[in-house]
Formats: sequence, C-alpha cells, structure tokens
Amino acid sequence: MPAAALAQSMSPMRGEVNSFTEAFAVRVFPANPYNQKIKIEVHVYDQDFQPVDARISPSVFQLGAQASRPVLVVVPFDGAAERKVRICTESIPFPNEHTQIRAQICGKFFGHRKS
Repeated sequence: MPAAALAQSMSPMRGEVNSFTEAFAVRVFPANPYNQKIKIEVHVYDQDFQPVDARISPSVFQLGAQASRPVLVVVPFDGAAERKVRICTESIPFPNEHTQIRAQICGKFFGHRKS
C-alpha cells in the first residue's frame, strides 16, 4: 500500500458510557499502520479542545510497526451529570527521522452519570 494511503487510527471513535461513580472509563486502541515504530501521546479535551484532567494509562508510549494496544482513559464528571470529551491519539516524530509530521486523530465520547 502506498504510504500516502496509510493512516494512523484509533478504535472506537465514538462511544457512550453510563457510570454510577464520579468518573467514567473508556478503553481505546491506538493503531500504527506503518512499518516502523512511532511514539504515541494520548490526550483528553472538552468540546472546545481545552485539556481535561483525565487519568490516562499509559499516556505516552512507543507503538511497534503494524501494532495496536489498549489505553485506559478515566474522565471525571467534575460534578456534572454528563460530559462530552474528545480522546485524541497523537503520533510524535522521533528526532533525526525523515518525516517530521505530527498526526492527530480524535474520537468523541459521552459519559452519563447515573444516580
């Protein structure tokens, strides 16, 4: 496949979660379609792309060629009954590599707090 046709991915890209606690959890799977390892950072943003203080495990890691791995994201409701967030996977170029493109892909997730 030509390199231009390959694209970093993450699944799922959308989700709704019901929670009975002060936070909701989402497991996403970033994937690396390339033939070399890449460095990944996972971030969480609100609807206006402002950072959210979520727990991400792991938040930064290296992902091998043609590999995928699970990442657990725990998002606090911060007192609200529901919360919409964007979970984003960003590939970070390694120093001294030919390509210095920083790619980002985001999924939308909606948490509902049940009482």
